[in-house]
Amino acid sequence: MRLASPSRLQLRRLCTGVALAASVAGLCTAAWVFTPPGAALLAPPEALGLTLADRHGVPLRSTRAAGGVRWRWVPIAEMDPVVGAAFIAAEDHRFLDHHGVAWSSVARAARDNLLAGRVVSGASTITMQLARLLRGHDRGLIGKLHQVAWAVRLEQHYSKNELLEQYLNRVPLGQGAVGVEAAARLYFGTSSARLGPGRAALLAGIARSPARNNPFSEPERAAERRRVILQSLEHAGYLSSSERSLAENEPVRAAMLPTAVFRAPHFTTRVLASLDSGVRMLRDAPGGAPIRTTLDYALQLDVERDVRQVVHSLTEQHVQQAAVVVLDNTSGDVLSWVGSPDFDAARGQVDMVTSRRQPGSALKPFLYALAFERGYGASSILDDIPRTWMTSTGPYRPRNYDRQFRGPVRARVALGSSLNLPAVQLADVLGASAFLGVLHRAGFASLTRTADHYGLGLALGNGEVTLLELANAFRSLANGGTHTPVRRLLGDSTRRAATRVVREDVAALTLDILTDADARLSGFGEAAVFDFPFPVAVKTGTSRHFTDNWAVGVTGGFTVAVWVGNFDGTPMSAVSGIAGAGPLLRRVVLATAQRRAPGLLPSPAQYGAMRARVCRTSGLAATAACDGVDEWRLAESPPLVPDDWHRDGAVVLPPRFAEWERAQVQRTLASATAHRAAQTRDVPLEVLSPRHGDVFVLPVGPARSVATVALRAVGSAAAQSLKWTVDGQPVATSRWLLTPGAHIVRVTTASGAQAESRIVVRDVEPASLP
Repeated sequence: MRLASPSRLQLRRLCTGVALAASVAGLCTAAWVFTPPGAALLAPPEALGLTLADRHGVPLRSTRAAGGVRWRWVPIAEMDPVVGAAFIAAEDHRFLDHHGVAWSSVARAARDNLLAGRVVSGASTITMQLARLLRGHDRGLIGKLHQVAWAVRLEQHYSKNELLEQYLNRVPLGQGAVGVEAAARLYFGTSSARLGPGRAALLAGIARSPARNNPFSEPERAAERRRVILQSLEHAGYLSSSERSLAENEPVRAAMLPTAVFRAPHFTTRVLASLDSGVRMLRDAPGGAPIRTTLDYALQLDVERDVRQVVHSLTEQHVQQAAVVVLDNTSGDVLSWVGSPDFDAARGQVDMVTSRRQPGSALKPFLYALAFERGYGASSILDDIPRTWMTSTGPYRPRNYDRQFRGPVRARVALGSSLNLPAVQLADVLGASAFLGVLHRAGFASLTRTADHYGLGLALGNGEVTLLELANAFRSLANGGTHTPVRRLLGDSTRRAATRVVREDVAALTLDILTDADARLSGFGEAAVFDFPFPVAVKTGTSRHFTDNWAVGVTGGFTVAVWVGNFDGTPMSAVSGIAGAGPLLRRVVLATAQRRAPGLLPSPAQYGAMRARVCRTSGLAATAACDGVDEWRLAESPPLVPDDWHRDGAVVLPPRFAEWERAQVQRTLASATAHRAAQTRDVPLEVLSPRHGDVFVLPVGPARSVATVALRAVGSAAAQSLKWTVDGQPVATSRWLLTPGAHIVRVTTASGAQAESRIVVRDVEPASLP
């Protein structure tokens, strides 16, 4: 027997080893192919871009995904069915038949590449392209083998429909657009559900070469590629000849459409910051649908316009900025959010809705609400007289805005006229710590210092708060004294904890005072800017040196808060709440009332309060000797004591007012001559309210029944008996019920002097979305 040579033995062993290794590799490959790759592989990326929309679906802002790409994930069931057919016709017409690799196409590609001496065909199926998109393989031979292996594996575990959906949502389509949905919005300004054959074929043509087949830069090549794909669709039976011809004649070069809307920038920036992650975005907006916010963009446009116009009108008073926030009382929804008149890089990106500034007198209603809970009433007498408080930082001598003192004042007048001395008196009696506790319960989280730090000055707003906190705190008064957080996302069902700020009856009484025009007379005069055709509780605030100007208006349905000033803290030129924030508040309240019913504010009577007759001067139970006025008395109020200030036709004030009374007499005597001289001047009669040219818009809802305007006149003859007519019809009261149309309001004095104003009253129009 002949023995094998050593070389043959080694060769046999080598072949055996190679065969064994190949068998092991084959078994491992088979095991790998038949092992599911895991759900995470096909999960949509967490950092997808998204679109924020207003409550009606109007787009507000679009963001891009990681890397700056445009990306929207849409289920294939929500796409136009022709989309998948077009991509199959363009990229892989055997997609429904092969198992990941089209071997005949591979053989043909190999032949073509050998004949050309270079790569002219890749023979990549849709599944192989998807494998590259998922795994990021190289384009060389090793990368191609990886694609083949992964394509076979994917086909083993996923349906054709699932694979096609993944591909259509991941394929790059030029201009930074990833996926059919993003490309449809970029090139055509529509969704993938409304493309049609021509547009679907155009997108499918981009996939093979996004740069060369781009309809913006290469419209002729894009049109030719579309024609080829449409013919393939016709041959496959997806289109008729007429449908193919119609699609071929569609324009290719669409105008570049704005895909990154940027509306309500301060609000949307805050919303984006509050979203946790891309996972949260996808959960809130399945299928790439816009995330609905609470904003009403139609109202937002009105408010933005009002902000710009008012700031422009105050330019000479050194006013450059303003901000507004509007809240729905019941839900806490943010309806409008304007952080500045513009959003330029130099200054407009500061958001004054969330920036901290001193609110001045705007916090006083919460101090009085605390007092009402502690036993004070609206008729309680407070001291508006000069006084010095000794504090840890030295003597504190607050003064009123007008530098005047009024002696004894009822709490209603002190709050309505925003007098400083009575407020500091209350803070001293009740304690700054108790007042700070109320403010914290009302949501003023910006007040982070101790009560000792703020001291009595907290009553006059020496702590810094935000406009959003102020608006939501006043909203709590309209909600029966209960505070809840605001809401920015329409579908947000997060449980929001409610905090009791003050009792319901106290909240209603506080709002009743803030709606009382007579209570404002002492501090603000007629204040026609706050004369609304429906009930509105109003409070203003001005910080020291006219740095910040605030105004808040509360209706039964919504709350508006306004700030006017300058970002850099430079003072305005003597702009008070009436002259600065007041006109802007009026505009925004009326604009909001055109879209949302202002409703009626809660009445103290709903919570057991009763009317009682009290003396205007002493606040005690009225007698025949004093001028009486009706006042609310809460159910828990102590019995009224009969008035003892009025004796023998004179008013005898308590001893603590004696010094102030003597000074008041001297001032009265000193000004008597000047007053008599002024009386001799002949000032023409003029209609103060309604002003000539005023345009009123009737509110919606039950507030229409109380939509009235005050009738006021000024001038030398205005002290006489006045008779008012509207369109020639006499008006018996001091207010006229608004009715639609153009009207002539005329006032006539006993001596025959006349003045008139012409106004227009419009019925509310349905809100229209842009």
